[in-house]
Amino acid sequence: MVANHKEQTNKSRNILSGILFGIGFASFIDEAVFHQLLRWHHFYDKSTTEIGLISDGLFHAFSWFATIGGLFLFADLRRRKALEPLIWWGSILLGAGGFQLYDGTIQHKFMKLHQIRYVDNVFVYDLVWNVIAILMIIAGLALILSPKRRREAS
Repeated sequence: MVANHKEQTNKSRNILSGILFGIGFASFIDEAVFHQLLRWHHFYDKSTTEIGLISDGLFHAFSWFATIGGLFLFADLRRRKALEPLIWWGSILLGAGGFQLYDGTIQHKFMKLHQIRYVDNVFVYDLVWNVIAILMIIAGLALILSPKRRREAS
């Protein structure tokens, strides 16, 4: 019973670490590529460019807090020899895909903080963005629930 509780705790920590890192990494890529390099939008586009840049800075800080939090948990898992790589990598995909789906649906469509790109036919951009997010979520769940991983734990 104690071993089972320890395994569940380690699994939960692997998942939390991976999800935090995945959210942070996806946020960082989004902010660096789409906000800075391509300049398609800011995190908050309903005001001046200056406010948009401030919102990007706050978003960037959030991404680093999530990334560093995930990496601290990762280091602790390694130290305890409790790292489960398939669960961790699957959780990264789950976190990144979940963030991207949240961004593409909640922030882009419901809250209307910004669009992925300001073009006449944004539907194509939204479709690609959200399909990639769903594929990452599916791949992440497949790794987390992998029969191979279950056999290794036995």
